[in-house]
Amino acid sequence: MWTKHHRERKFGRLIFPAVTIAFLSYFGYHSVHGSFGLEATKEFERQRVERAAELASLVTKRKALERQVELLSDGNLEHDILDEKARYQLNMSRADEIVIFNSYFD
Repeated sequence: MWTKHHRERKFGRLIFPAVTIAFLSYFGYHSVHGSFGLEATKEFERQRVERAAELASLVTKRKALERQVELLSDGNLEHDILDEKARYQLNMSRADEIVIFNSYFD
């Protein structure tokens, strides 16, 4: 009966650990530096906070504009607001008035 004798190679025992190390290194690197990794998550969070602050600012500005529109609407016309707005836009005043510009209408 013929039998084959194989020599054990040291190289053969290193293939599986080398592939495992390469696999873990690849996915480990991309879990930190990839487009959905830890660093990208920090950047997304920074942008979210920045945009939330911008949204709050815009909501405040919109409420102020809605209030002005409400005061100038037909059913609830405030003559003082209308006069103030017209004087500001036309940059006019009477000779006996003192004008103090405020950023109320900006």
